[in-house]
Amino acid sequence: MTASTLPVRPRDGASAPGAPRPVTRRRRGIADPGRGVAYVVAVVVIVLMLAPVAFIVIGGFRTNAQITTDPSGLPSPWQVGNYLDVLTGGTFWRQVGNSLISAGATTIGVVALGLAASYVLARYRFAGRGVLYALFAAGLMFPMTVAITPLYLVIRDLGLTNSLAGVILPQIAFALPTTIIILVPFLRAIPDEIEEAAFIDGCSRLGFFFRMVVRLSLPGVITVGILAFIASWNSYLLPLFILNDPSTFTLPLGVQAFSSQYSVDTARVLAFTALSMLPALIFFSLFERRIVGGLTGAVKG
Repeated sequence: MTASTLPVRPRDGASAPGAPRPVTRRRRGIADPGRGVAYVVAVVVIVLMLAPVAFIVIGGFRTNAQITTDPSGLPSPWQVGNYLDVLTGGTFWRQVGNSLISAGATTIGVVALGLAASYVLARYRFAGRGVLYALFAAGLMFPMTVAITPLYLVIRDLGLTNSLAGVILPQIAFALPTTIIILVPFLRAIPDEIEEAAFIDGCSRLGFFFRMVVRLSLPGVITVGILAFIASWNSYLLPLFILNDPSTFTLPLGVQAFSSQYSVDTARVLAFTALSMLPALIFFSLFERRIVGGLTGAVKG
């Protein structure tokens, strides 16, 4: 057999001569129409979500006369006085401090109590464990709006009205169900061999908890901490019922009070609202990957 009569072997990934070409879903130069529609819908949704935020931020750079004349126009000229008045005033920073205290204490309480309770539910076998877990899961079905009236009565009887403690304690309680639901799969996924090896090396149960469990479940801990912080920072209904003293107002409640006090100064109200949104937006943007990664790990677990 001569070289000219040898069969030609197709290269990897190439079809033999004369064989029908495989049908591909998308050929070169032909775009997938479904993907294009998805991009268009995504862009429309993003624009609809960002348009109110952009209106508030840009509105803070305008004067009341400009807003009255052309509500949807751009500042001409741009005014920074509204933002400077808010930043140089003591009200805004006092409310930022109250929100930081409330959100920080809530986050610490949620992480500490939620991690301890999740460790017991995930690693210990005892009678009523399933019932206790179902009880925490049932807490997701009772939002704070349903229990706000009896909750206010309890806080009043405890003498915690007009104090940040009256806001922090209920926020911890209502955040625990979500925290436990997220953390239990993380802790169940820890192999028993690691725990047995730690006990053989002389590690106590508390030592194993602090040295191994906390580190291995760190993605879930970060996720629940971020969720608790953001929920506390944006909380409005509970502070509205508990706090009556302006010196104890958190930032969401302060926005409502500021809007009522300066209702005729629309530009200044928009500036105050824009600055109030900024910390939560920055915080969420920085830790968005952490939230998604933690929730993904909880689902896999």
